[in-house]
Amino acid sequence: MIDRRKLLGLGFGVLGASAVGPMAAFAQAKLSAADLIGDLLMRQSQMSEGLPPEGLADVAPAPAASYRPPSNAQRWLKLRNIHTEEKLEAVYFEKGEYVPDAVEALDKVLRDYRTGDVHPMNPRLFDTLADVAQKTNTKAHYQVISGYRSPKTNAMLHERSGEVAKRSLHMDGKAIDIYLEDVALDRVRAAALDLGRGGVGYYPDSKFVHLDVGPVRRWVGS
Repeated sequence: MIDRRKLLGLGFGVLGASAVGPMAAFAQAKLSAADLIGDLLMRQSQMSEGLPPEGLADVAPAPAASYRPPSNAQRWLKLRNIHTEEKLEAVYFEKGEYVPDAVEALDKVLRDYRTGDVHPMNPRLFDTLADVAQKTNTKAHYQVISGYRSPKTNAMLHERSGEVAKRSLHMDGKAIDIYLEDVALDRVRAAALDLGRGGVGYYPDSKFVHLDVGPVRRWVGS
């Protein structure tokens, strides 16, 4: 059992109920049905979530900033997967180190919901989310549209839309697509850009912000 002090599972019981079901049938149903993120990705217009090709005009470099590891203070994350409706509130970092049980639970919430595949997410992505939450003073859970994508899922999305990178950073656990219900999307974007780390993609029509821990860059989609 996960220590309640480290994981405050508001709605975490939903995770246990929905995550241990028959994943094969769940995955098949998700892959065969029209799904929200696939439709969103088909509407992206300017670039994918992978690394930018050389000379791409709509990628403006953001100010470089060296990443600083978090202090010894506790760091929290509040996530909700919009596809599975799993919610998790976790202290994922304390006493100068990442909390293994909390990180494992976050990875599970951010799994490929179509296939059920779980992949370790890059902890720097959690730090970026925590810092954006602090900058925006949000009280809400991050609404997660896309976290980890398995090779199978990414290939399927790439086949459906040329805007999906063939080698997306989502496949490495280094990217996430989110929005906040109590913070305007442009404020989320501004807070992420102010950090000066990784990629920030802004999709005002589709109503999400892409964050990753790849090279510092920015772009606007639809």
